[in-house]
Amino acid sequence: MTQPAALCPNCGAPILFHWSSSVQTTCPHCKSILIRTDINLEKVGVVSDLPADSSPIQIGTSGVYENRAFTVAGRIIYDYDEGSWNEWHVMLNQGGSAWLSDAQSQYAVTFAFQAEPLPALAAVHLGDRFSWNKVAFQATAITEALYRGVEGELPFQYWDKQAATFVDLRSTGGDFATLDYSDSDPVLYLGKMVDFDALRLKNLRAFEGWS
Repeated sequence: MTQPAALCPNCGAPILFHWSSSVQTTCPHCKSILIRTDINLEKVGVVSDLPADSSPIQIGTSGVYENRAFTVAGRIIYDYDEGSWNEWHVMLNQGGSAWLSDAQSQYAVTFAFQAEPLPALAAVHLGDRFSWNKVAFQATAITEALYRGVEGELPFQYWDKQAATFVDLRSTGGDFATLDYSDSDPVLYLGKMVDFDALRLKNLRAFEGWS
């Protein structure tokens, strides 16, 4: 639900939060990173030039995952060895949110999952096996990434990062998991790899030459 407009403390442009659970957004006019505290907005940084993006997904793209409709609200951008990838924050129309990972035309939808204890990064190696939510996973990739920027609305403050490490894990049944070590305490996300067409996406970016 769209919240009443406030003014950007940097340039004075009207700022709308479209989702009540959002904590952070970016000013579309001056690119300031803004944090919502009660009814006030605080500028905490400025978005630098973002890397070239070939993804057809954008803020406002809508789709469906396992019969649950969603809308893209924001994203975090990372650089890694193969280029850059997007972590799109998607709001579920029936409540709650998820993340749509978009890397080199591979897509995964994941949800934050509470599990204790999670392993320290130094204790995780390729091939290690873990079990969460009654599913057996094996670590298949450990990725060191560089934070590149943010866009749109996010459910938490995320703007002063530099490097981050992620461990991807897969099950034999197609389930997907990520251990996120971008903060002092790891966070676990569980979900599935998905085909682009299966998401039934609408309001995609238009590229020259597309019909």
